[in-house]
Amino acid sequence: MVLKTIQTLFRPRNVEISRKVKLLALPIITSNLSRVVMNMADVAMVGQLGAPALAATGMGSMMVWAAVSFGISLRTATQTVAARRLGQKKHFECGTAMHNGHLLAFFYGVPAAAAGYFFAKQFVPFFISETTVTRLCIDYTSVAFLSVFFSAFGFVFQGFYTGVEKTSVHMKVTVTANLLNVYLNAGLIYGKEGVQNFFRSIEAADLSWVGGLWSWYDFPALGVKGAAMATLISSAWLAAHYSFYLLQPTIYKKFHVFSFTLNWKMLKRQIALAVPQGSQEMIVMVGFVVFFKIVGIIGVVELAAVQIVFTILQSSFMPAIGVGQACATLVGKYMGEEKIKKAETSIVESVRWSFLIMGSVGVMFLFIPQYIIPIFTNDPRVMELGVDALRIAALVQFADAVGLTLWFALSGAGNTFFPAVVEAAIVWGFFLPASYVSGIILGFGFMGPWIAFVVYIVLFAIIMFWKIRKGDWKKIIV
Repeated sequence: MVLKTIQTLFRPRNVEISRKVKLLALPIITSNLSRVVMNMADVAMVGQLGAPALAATGMGSMMVWAAVSFGISLRTATQTVAARRLGQKKHFECGTAMHNGHLLAFFYGVPAAAAGYFFAKQFVPFFISETTVTRLCIDYTSVAFLSVFFSAFGFVFQGFYTGVEKTSVHMKVTVTANLLNVYLNAGLIYGKEGVQNFFRSIEAADLSWVGGLWSWYDFPALGVKGAAMATLISSAWLAAHYSFYLLQPTIYKKFHVFSFTLNWKMLKRQIALAVPQGSQEMIVMVGFVVFFKIVGIIGVVELAAVQIVFTILQSSFMPAIGVGQACATLVGKYMGEEKIKKAETSIVESVRWSFLIMGSVGVMFLFIPQYIIPIFTNDPRVMELGVDALRIAALVQFADAVGLTLWFALSGAGNTFFPAVVEAAIVWGFFLPASYVSGIILGFGFMGPWIAFVVYIVLFAIIMFWKIRKGDWKKIIV
């Protein structure tokens, strides 16, 4: 029985669809992995400034991502409609879906970026009480919030290019933006002198030449604010670079991307798709900000460890997100072609690939965390807590693979409401109360919230599996 299960895991049910999943997913996975590597580099750089700086950027990043996360819903809405119209051979409407998405991105991105920039001093202290961490977090958050505007536009582009099966564009743009981000991070965090000393201190490889790239100008060391500025500049570049690829004849001729028309019926449909998921993303991410606050009450060292572990976890779920986006595109396309069996098979093959990816990385998290955590910090207590947390997180990699992929499958089919309600309910109805009660009231400390995290991931996966098996997603019209 076990042998048969293992064989099923490694053998595709449909070779053709499995190949399509790989072809669409690999560029996205590459771009997502580049983002993971760059995020890890960011954390490693900030980590050298000490636990307060690491805790501040960790909390600030969660706040900014809570705002940026609404852009994920714009990506999903654009991708779902574009993929369905691609299957229906209505190529002109694929371009219209992108225009609608950018209109929504503008009306969301401007006020969100402005609110974060002008009011960071008011809302940051609510989440952090430690004076030094609060000051650093305000410095980071106020600047980084400006990137929300460009990120929203970038997500819409990503949804369009993924929906029309041009995922290689997403790969090229993201890799370039991430390289720019880590380059800017190095110089703006440490300054001209500090960045050269930083790269000289790395013993694993001779990277002194990287520091030399900043020798042309006397940049001051900006610390955590420099990290925020790097995020802002690279986000602006990402949006501009995506725009450049619209000039390719294979894109602007086929999808009429420069014929600016608004389809009000389609716009309403995209809003209907975006609002539930956008609300979910923001509610869930605000929930994780509260989670960070709960951990921060336990201690600053604990908060620094959480930032490191969450950054490392991206190495498993970001590639799985690539598979999930490929799944969403194929589900939408095959439903547009009225080939429901192929849509079902796409889900099965996507879950299989996510299972293999996240499971493989999870094995490393379980057995060698003591070699991973020290890359990001030299604080003995942070390392000790990080190793324990990473081992616990490794235990839910398989469940997370299932839940994450099926979330994308439902979104690709046009059901963003059910996953939104379920995840928001689990986060606020169970995860956060359980984290607070176990970590603070019952005195389990750092481990309490992590055990609650495991249960949350497993619950979500079970419910997503039940919803897909129910099959009502097959009748959705987009």
